[in-house]
Amino acid sequence: MRFLIVRTDIRAVAETDITAAWAGGRRLRDETTRPEPRRQVVHAEDRDAALLLARALATVGAVRSGKQRVKVLPLDAPTHRRTRPGGPGT
Repeated sequence: MRFLIVRTDIRAVAETDITAAWAGGRRLRDETTRPEPRRQVVHAEDRDAALLLARALATVGAVRSGKQRVKVLPLDAPTHRRTRPGGPGT
């Protein structure tokens, strides 16, 4: 499975927006409608490589101070296999 590792800026949110979102039962940040600005984008071919790159990006000063964040996003749909708790023969 391929992964996208993204370092983004965190948008500042007013306290009134937090209160309104909490009271209305809606999301404060919705990445599908308004994504955070990207600073850096890296691709990885497997999960271990993606996590290693994410750890490296997490050492950036802006990430450590809480002004930016690192996200690991799967690009391919995961394959789901259903198995019974006792195994396939039960």
